[in-house]
Amino acid sequence: MSEKRHPAPEHGRDGPGTSAGRGGRDASSAGWCPGPAGSPTVADVLALPVLAAGDPQVVTGRDHIDRPVRWVHITELTDPASFLKGGELVLTTGMPLPDDPTGVRRYVDELATVGAAALVIELVRRYHRPPDPLVDACRARGLPLVTLAEDVNFLEVTQVVHTLILGNQAEAVRRTQRVHEAFTTLTLRGAGPEDVLRAAAEMSGRTVVLESLVHRALVCEPSGSTAHAALTGWERRSRATPPADRTGVRGPEGWLVAPVEYRGEGWGRLVMLPGTPAAFGPEDVTVLERTAMALTIARLTHPASWERTAHRNALRDLVEQRHRSPADARARVAALGLPTEHTRFVAVLADVPAEEDTARTETRLAEELRTTGVPALVGLLAPTRLGVLLALHPSRPWRQSVERLSRTARDPAPDTTVSVGSPASDLADVARSFREAARVAEATEPGQPLPADRSFHERSDIGLRRLLFALRDDTRIQEYAERQLGRLLDHDARHGTDLLATLRGYLDAAGNKTAAARAGGLSRETVYQRLRTIERLLGRDLDSGEQRTELHVALQALDALRGR
Repeated sequence: MSEKRHPAPEHGRDGPGTSAGRGGRDASSAGWCPGPAGSPTVADVLALPVLAAGDPQVVTGRDHIDRPVRWVHITELTDPASFLKGGELVLTTGMPLPDDPTGVRRYVDELATVGAAALVIELVRRYHRPPDPLVDACRARGLPLVTLAEDVNFLEVTQVVHTLILGNQAEAVRRTQRVHEAFTTLTLRGAGPEDVLRAAAEMSGRTVVLESLVHRALVCEPSGSTAHAALTGWERRSRATPPADRTGVRGPEGWLVAPVEYRGEGWGRLVMLPGTPAAFGPEDVTVLERTAMALTIARLTHPASWERTAHRNALRDLVEQRHRSPADARARVAALGLPTEHTRFVAVLADVPAEEDTARTETRLAEELRTTGVPALVGLLAPTRLGVLLALHPSRPWRQSVERLSRTARDPAPDTTVSVGSPASDLADVARSFREAARVAEATEPGQPLPADRSFHERSDIGLRRLLFALRDDTRIQEYAERQLGRLLDHDARHGTDLLATLRGYLDAAGNKTAAARAGGLSRETVYQRLRTIERLLGRDLDSGEQRTELHVALQALDALRGR
C-alpha cells in the first residue's frame, strides 16, 4: 500500500477521554490547539458511524483522545512514521507489527515522536486481542491505542474523515473571513475600545480584557461569566502571566494573550480567558489578533487617553449603578488600581464654567492625584461636570484632600464650583455620595461666596435660601411664591409702589417695626401705614409669627426664582 506525506501539524494539549465514541474535550483544562481550524478530535472520529460499526475500544491514552486529527493514514509498513508529519490517525490490521517486544517499542516510539494522533488496530486478521508489548509501549508514550473488534473498510474511513476535515476547514475559512470583515467595519466606523472588545467577546464566546502595562484592567467584556469572576485579583493573576511579543497561551491559568502596540512600542495587552471549551482554537487567535490590530488603529486615529476613558466609564457605572452586582463593581474598581476594603470613599464634583475648560481641568486633577499618590477615579460626567472618586484610608482627613483637589480645579478656572458628598464606607454607597454632591451643586448659585474656611461646598452649607434655589424649577415652589406674594407684586407694578421692599425689611427685622423703619430710612408712621396696606392686600396678619414665616419663605423663593 502506498504511503503519502501530509502537512505538518502543530500539537495541542491533551484532555481526558473515556471510551471510543464517548470521549470529549476536557472543559476544565486550559490549552491551545493551534492546528488547522475545524480539525476533529480522535474522540470525534471514533464516534463516526463508519468507525463506530467496528466497536472501537480505547485501550491506552484515554486522557489524550481530544488530540486533533489532521489526516487519516492507512499503513501496513513496519516503519510508517517516516511517511508521517504528525496529527494522523494511523489505521492498521496489525500485520506489519514486529514479533519481538523491542521492535514493537521502536514502532510505537517512532509514531509517538512524529506526533501521531492515535493508533487504530483491527483485531480480525492477525490478532484477536492487542499484544501486551504493544499495549505497554503505547501506555508508556501516552499514545492512544484503539482496537476494532469488527472488520472496518479503511478506505471508507479515510473518505469520510477527510471529507469532514476539509468541510470543517472550509467553514473555518468562511468564519475567519467574517471575523476580518467585522473588524474592518469596526475600524472604518472609528469604534472605541469598548465596542471592539464587545465584538471580540461576542465572536469568541469568551471573556476579553484590555490591560495597561501596569496591569490595570481598562476594559472588560465578560462572556458567560461576571466581571467579578473575571477580574477578582486581576493584578496578581496578570503579573503571574509572563509578557510575550506575539500571541500565545501564557501563565498558570492558560490565558491567550496578544500584545497591543502604539507608535511601535508596547502599550498593553489583550487577554482572552479560557471558557468552554477550554482549549483555544485558531479562530480565537484570529479574533484576538484582529482585536489588537483594531485597537492599535483606533489609538492612532483617536489618541485620547484610554486610561481616562476607563476611569470615566467606571465612574459613570458607579454613579448610575449600572453594575450587575456589588461584587462586579468592586472587581472592576479594584482592577483599575483602587482599594476597595477598609477604604473611605468621597465623591467630588467640579462644575467648570465653560466646556472648553473641562479637558485641561481633568488633566490637572489626574496629575495632582497621581503626584500625591491618592487612589482615585477622575472622569467627565457631563459636558461641564467632572467627577472624582477618592479612595482614602479611614484615618486620612478627607477634607484636607478635597481642599487640595478643589484648589487644583479652581486654579485654571476660578469660577469652578466644587461640591462634595458625605463620605461612604462601602463602594455600594458611592452613588448616594454622588447624589448628595449633585444636590449641593444644584443648591449653589453662580458666584456663591465660598465658606470662610474652605474652597468647596458640602451638604451642611445648604440653608433655606440654597434649598429653595435648588428647587426653583419645581412648579410647586413657583406656585407657592405666587400665591403668597402675587397680589402684592401686582399692586407694586400697577401703582409704582415698593411695598415688597417694606415687607422684606419688616421680615428681616423679625417683626420689629422700629428696626424696619430705621433700616428703610422711613418714619415709623409710614411703615405702620404700609404694613396695614400689605395685610389688606394679602389677607395676612403680620403679628402672627407663623404667617410671617410663610411670607419670609415666599420671599426667599421669589429671590431664588429671580436669581437674586
